[in-house]
Amino acid sequence: MDMNIQKYMAFVKTVEYGSFTKAAERLNYSQSGISRMINDLEKEWKLVLLERGKFGVKLTSDGMKLLPHAENVCREYEKLQMEVNELNGLQSGLIRIGTLSSVAAHWLPNIIREFQKAYPNIDYELLLGDYTEIEEWILDGCVDCGFLRLPTCPEFETIFLEQDRLLAILPEQHPLAHLEKFPVVALCDEPFMLLEKGAKAEVSEIFERCNLTPKVHFTTWDDYAIMSMVESGLGISILPELILKRVPYGIIAKELDVPAYRNIGIALRSKKKASLSVKRFLDYLQYR
Repeated sequence: MDMNIQKYMAFVKTVEYGSFTKAAERLNYSQSGISRMINDLEKEWKLVLLERGKFGVKLTSDGMKLLPHAENVCREYEKLQMEVNELNGLQSGLIRIGTLSSVAAHWLPNIIREFQKAYPNIDYELLLGDYTEIEEWILDGCVDCGFLRLPTCPEFETIFLEQDRLLAILPEQHPLAHLEKFPVVALCDEPFMLLEKGAKAEVSEIFERCNLTPKVHFTTWDDYAIMSMVESGLGISILPELILKRVPYGIIAKELDVPAYRNIGIALRSKKKASLSVKRFLDYLQYR
């Protein structure tokens, strides 16, 4: 520790406890060591900071003016030490992330790549699930944070990231593939592949809003299974735009004539109580 900081702490603690002896016990110094540090401080500043007496010590008027500044220096030094200790902790660690498959495929590689440039020794554990599962993982502490649909549980702290359009998915040779926008009512004319598990999905909410009942022949939470089945001509579906980037399937995505979207964000129980590695990770969401 810097010698001047030691002197400031000796001064602050002596005033706090009203005694060289008690300050020495608190700071793990000898009583004479504390007394000597304050004497040195008084010589450096050419001021008398404390009045010594048989019943202890008390501040002089000069000491009273300087005490708040010494206290501030000590507080800032403690904050500095805490930050240094936490940064040393970033030399290793684990971030557990609950995530949607679309986020895992298209956002997380970019985020983690940039994060690793600054913190190369952090490890990651990714748990892929649906909205309900990710919410439960955050609540149970199985993950540190999770990407999911907003709004979510009111007790979570959240960061809104992006509005993700929902698009109709058709085989390449579908008779309505030429339309600029796909009619929502036409979704009920043939078998529908429903992307849903756990909590009610956005797709079901679209049908309820439009008072429509689709012919659901297949339900899953696997986006890629939906794409494969649509490509094979087994039906049509609605998927989020994010998952449709760089897909290897022979399908066409069309905007709906009734605009629909989901709000994607990241949630955690408490930003304040999160580990430093998680707090730093949140700073890199912009690289998605």
